[in-house]
This record gives sequence, structure tokens and C-alpha cells, in this order.
Amino acid sequence: MIAAGSFPLVSVITPTYNHERYIGLCIQSLQAQTYPHWEMVLIDDGSSDLTGTIAEEVAAGDGRIRVLRQANTGIFRLAETYNRALAVARGKYIAVLEGDDTWEAHKLELQVRAMEAQPDAAMCWGQAFNTGNDDGKVIRSYPAIDSPDARWYMNDPAGSIFQVFLFRNPIPALTMLIRREALEKTGGFRQSCGLPLVDLPTLYELAFQGKFIFIPQPLGTWRSYPTQITKIHTAAMWEGCRCLAMQYLHHPGVAAAVGKEITPSQLTAYYNRMLVIGYSRSGRYKLIRKEFASARKDYLRSLLHYGWVEPVWKLRSLTGLFFSLFRLDVEGLARFLGKKAYR
Repeated sequence: MIAAGSFPLVSVITPTYNHERYIGLCIQSLQAQTYPHWEMVLIDDGSSDLTGTIAEEVAAGDGRIRVLRQANTGIFRLAETYNRALAVARGKYIAVLEGDDTWEAHKLELQVRAMEAQPDAAMCWGQAFNTGNDDGKVIRSYPAIDSPDARWYMNDPAGSIFQVFLFRNPIPALTMLIRREALEKTGGFRQSCGLPLVDLPTLYELAFQGKFIFIPQPLGTWRSYPTQITKIHTAAMWEGCRCLAMQYLHHPGVAAAVGKEITPSQLTAYYNRMLVIGYSRSGRYKLIRKEFASARKDYLRSLLHYGWVEPVWKLRSLTGLFFSLFRLDVEGLARFLGKKAYR
């Protein structure tokens, strides 16, 4: 347990929208923490289901939970929601727990101890489990400890994690515990390049504030399902990541950290591949949701743009285009071929 007399308050920010199936489990995982000195600032972004009602019922019995309701602002104004919560949060540390995620019971205890021991660290993070919609089956733990990227996970010296950030984000948002002082120096939570998320733009700035502490074990679980935001806006996320990486490639802090090792042509080649894959995956998620016309647009973009790269994915896009034209079930084909069904 944390040493007696060392009980900094952790403010947990929980944005939620139409998570009535998950919000109870989310809050329960916070209440089960072995570290008890926390508050939750939960913001319901105009849910059309019972998310807000369920949260208020739980909060009525736990004074550490505050529920704020607002008219729906949407995912592309998510930074406004996060910063509204930050403005009323009182903690020394800021954690993120979205309404469809859960934490392991020891998560906060491990992280507070680590952060208190290293006052020069801007943030602490760790691995997370990824599961399917409701079955609870673990698909993977992320990120891999044995990845070549792991040498940069501690961001020591500050800025060195851009060796990874310019290409991908290894940090599961639900594992972040941020030193409030460092977050406020960056101007709070950030959102740019049309990204439907705040974690990566915020992390880009936090990387200059100090080293990170990486805990090499799962600290929580996030779900994957076809109607979640990251699946609805798959292509927009890759477009935004490319925009962000190109903006920061010549940032003085990034240039000092990575030197001339990463060039614009390398980034362009990488993101061309990722966009072929991203639009193909986006098309498939849209087929699952029976958004056939929109799926066709994504498949065509995957096929006709970004050069002749990722030929296997272009073939998948061609197959998806055929299925979208005739309104067929591509998941049935995937199961028949013994492939992973996205549903």
C-alpha cells in the first residue's frame, strides 16, 4: 500500500456517451481500487440512453463521484469536454477512464507510488487488455513489452518517444496517470488535425514536459466493437495522425530528440500504407453497420489512392467493394474462409 501520510488525490475524468451497457462496470472498477484517494468527474455528453441516469444513481451513494451533464458536443469537440472536467477537478494527478473501459484493481496504487517516487516524471502508463464487445475474451495485451519500440516507452530523455509517436501511439489512454502540473503547462487536453480523440495530441505536448514511467503489466481493459468511435472514424484517425506527425516532424523539440533519422518521405510512405489499410477497415466496419454507400466510398479510396502499396489490402478493398454493391454479408465470407470476423 501507499506509505502513510502520502495520499495525493487522483481526479479521474470519465467522458461518456451512450454507454448504458458499460458505465456501471466502469464505475465499479474505480470503486474497487486498492488506492482509495480519488474523485471521479463524469461528464455525460448528451446520451440518448440511460447512461446519465445510471451514473447519477451510483453517484448518489458515493460522494467521491460527480456527474455533469451537457448537451451533446460530439467526438470532434472532445477536448472541450475533457477540459470542462479538468477545470473542476481537484487532484494532483489526472487519470482518464472512458465510460466503456475498466481498470484493474491495483492500477492507481501502482501508479501513484511510481509517480510519487519520481517527481520529474510527467506521466505514468502501462499495458492494457483489449477484449471483444461483451464476451470478455482477451484479444491481446497492448503494447508488446518485447517490441523494438519498448526502448522509447520511458521517454527518457524527454521527447525521445517521438521515435514512436510519429508513427503510432503505443499508450492506451485508459492507463494514463498525468501529473496535473505538467498537463496545465501544455494548456490542458488538446485536439487538432480533425482527430476524433484527445490522447495523442495531448501526449505530443506532454512528451516535452518530462520522462514517462512505463509499468509493464496490464492496468485496465478496453473493448472493441463496430459501433465505437474508433471504428466509426477509423479513416479520420489515420488522416489526423498523418497530419499531426507532419506538423511535429520539424518541431524544435522533436528535431532535437530524433535528429535527422526520420524524414518526410519516410512518414509519407508509412502513412500511405496505413491509409490504404485504414480505409479498407473503415469500409468493412461500415458494411457491418449496413452503411453500404459510405462503405463503397472508403473501399474506392483505399483502391485508387496512396499508390500501389499493401496489395493484399487493396484486394480486400476490391472484395469489399463487390459486397457493398450487392449488399452482401462480408462477415459471412470471413467466417467461411476461417478469417477473423470483425463483428
